[in-house]
Amino acid sequence: MRNAPTILHLDMDAFFASVEQASKPSLRGKAVVVGGIGPRGVVATASYEARVFGVHSAMPTAQARRLAPNAAYLMPRFALYRSISDQVMALLRELSPLVEPLSLDEAFVDLEAGNAAWDEASAREAGARLRADIRAVTGLTGSVGLAASKMLAKIASERAKPDGLVLIEPGTERALLSPMPVRTLPGVGPATGDHLRRAGITTVLELSEAGEDELVRLLGKAHGHALYAMALARDDRPVVAEREAKSVSVEDTYAVDIHDRLRIGLEVRKLADRCVRRLRGAGHSGRTIVLKVRRYDFSTLTRSETLRGPTDDPSVIREAAARLLDSVDTTGGVRLLGVGVSGLADYTQEDLFAQAAGELAEETPEESAPDFGPERPEPAAPEWRAGQDVRHPEYGHGWVQGSGLGRVTVRFETPLSAPGRVRTFRSDEAGLEPADPLPLVAQVEAAVEGESDGG
Repeated sequence: MRNAPTILHLDMDAFFASVEQASKPSLRGKAVVVGGIGPRGVVATASYEARVFGVHSAMPTAQARRLAPNAAYLMPRFALYRSISDQVMALLRELSPLVEPLSLDEAFVDLEAGNAAWDEASAREAGARLRADIRAVTGLTGSVGLAASKMLAKIASERAKPDGLVLIEPGTERALLSPMPVRTLPGVGPATGDHLRRAGITTVLELSEAGEDELVRLLGKAHGHALYAMALARDDRPVVAEREAKSVSVEDTYAVDIHDRLRIGLEVRKLADRCVRRLRGAGHSGRTIVLKVRRYDFSTLTRSETLRGPTDDPSVIREAAARLLDSVDTTGGVRLLGVGVSGLADYTQEDLFAQAAGELAEETPEESAPDFGPERPEPAAPEWRAGQDVRHPEYGHGWVQGSGLGRVTVRFETPLSAPGRVRTFRSDEAGLEPADPLPLVAQVEAAVEGESDGG
């Protein structure tokens, strides 16, 4: 493990919820929950104001509503989150060529590899500068941890939350770790934590005192060795710039169980086409087609078929998914369907199944892919989703607060305005239409240019 604290871990604070608060002035400082808002929805992110009530990610939304009935419950806007994540990752790559994204809102950076830091002072300066740049470019806050290893940098960023910076000084690591619960260490989940607790080990100090041989006996060779090293603050894992994708998949959860076999088949075809678009967008092909079916009783079935060569042909993947569906009993209905492709490669082989069927082997452009209709049965009036961006010719830009019973309620405001007024319309209001999200900050480029001119 290196000596200087030049590994940086960035964690954007309550990312999805923070984006929504920045986008909607009336929600700033208030409880916001982002996720599925239907009866089977799950919380993706809760703002810090919502967490006070006990709401957290992965919690059923129905439970969250009982804990925080007055919070704002919004559907995710993933396209906006990805665009802001791209801005943040670009700032990280300005610091170093070694950036390891873990998700849209989290990444490791090797500052030494980019000559951005070499000691405590320079690391702290790089972290402070990054936080300021993120705020200037996105209007959001991020917590930064700095340490000599990935494990410690992540622990530091957790201690920095929200909107802070913590640097773990070399030589203080073991004293810091010793009183912490064993669940603090990477690789210690609920099952391992319970196993260690039954053995009388609840803290990192007790983990180190147990000794390597005892941990190997309790947890197995690989896990025991790894946890003992981490208990001694040893973590030599490098920052890896590219994390190779192992699979590409898409899935949908349905608000009402699907019973009609024809409808189920059409949904699987649409999922296969979406999976192909994602596969091609990543520049991959794959050999193994996977179908996932969660039935009415929550039992989940997975079926797979491995082809003779990698493909990104939509007809081949659709047909394979259909064959897999034939082997699944959907009596009683299904609540979730998914299609995935694994065994990824960055090339395709001429598809033997398509040859046998006499089909053309050349690629079909994405825009000419067959249209199987809307993702859900088309409603008689527009389907407005909570949190959705809209525009009205008289009132301007706003967002949907709620809808139902033929009505839609909209708050008209922008990221740069004061909290706006609320108006209610008929769901089929002629002037109301979906809109693109607005930037969260004003004229970043102009501000940067002005700063340069002034220098």
